[in-house]
Amino acid sequence: MQNQLSTSQNIQTPLVTFIITIYNLPTELVRECIESILALSLAPADREIIVIDDGSDTPIIECLHDIENDFLYVRQPNQGLSIARNTGIQIASGKYIQFVDGDDYLIQAPYEHCLDIARYHNPDMVCFEFTHSKKQETSLTLNKAISGIAYLHNYNLHAAACGYLFKKEKLGKLRFTPKIFHEDEEFTPLLLLRAETVIRTDTKAYFYRMRNQSIVNDSNKKHILQRLEDTQKVIFRLKEVSESIPETARIALERRIAQLTMDYLYNIIKLTKNQRYLEKAISQLQEKKLYPLPDKKYTKKYSVFRRVINSNLGKKIMIATLPRL
Repeated sequence: MQNQLSTSQNIQTPLVTFIITIYNLPTELVRECIESILALSLAPADREIIVIDDGSDTPIIECLHDIENDFLYVRQPNQGLSIARNTGIQIASGKYIQFVDGDDYLIQAPYEHCLDIARYHNPDMVCFEFTHSKKQETSLTLNKAISGIAYLHNYNLHAAACGYLFKKEKLGKLRFTPKIFHEDEEFTPLLLLRAETVIRTDTKAYFYRMRNQSIVNDSNKKHILQRLEDTQKVIFRLKEVSESIPETARIALERRIAQLTMDYLYNIIKLTKNQRYLEKAISQLQEKKLYPLPDKKYTKKYSVFRRVINSNLGKKIMIATLPRL
């Protein structure tokens, strides 16, 4: 019994758990993703790599035997990205969590900067940038730590959860809502509300691969309408949360809700070009007191869009002139 206790006490908590989610991806992309993590200056004891295979037609582990000892492989029935990530969270033992989509990868030098921020400043969250370019441009900028509420007050949020390195302990019971698109739009602002210290850097540490098969590039009408419907659900859920939190947090979250509502209406126009669908969505927003959009000077784009969408003529002009996505 004493020997068992001594052994357990010597187990080191990894600095970062990397949760990689995959579904029917080419092996070479998944390999590139995993190897980008293995190339980082993390000792094996400081990293934990969890690959969640969300029911791919062929188990990808069969093509990765040469590196299979470097990661934990979990295969589950296809249930969607949210449940795959939630599975990874449940297993994760690292101090920090980093989500990585299996067709993307981390860029070594810039991401090392993010790791240094975590090591030496110990924030609850590190925020960094995405890039579509393979050229490495390492920026070593480091902004003063602020609270997550202050971050929501002062910055336009990029919702993608892969753009944040965050402490697992800050999650509490927060998880991704299953079986919806745009789950990050709900998860990320709620995570930020929990963070006491957030450090933002403009280093481009995450390579985001543009693929025709991705969710945002699917032009199927049924798929588009489901994406829009799910976005509305997220807006309404965030609205419910805002009504039960302290005022400072509520004001911060209301900014995100207003900007997400703007994006929602803009996407309805661009994706459907349908006046009737737009008016129905506006009516539903009105019932929740989310339309007209609040008269706030969040950004220049927001102010202009608010004026245009609040007039019947403006709506007609946008439907007639904005090109379909």
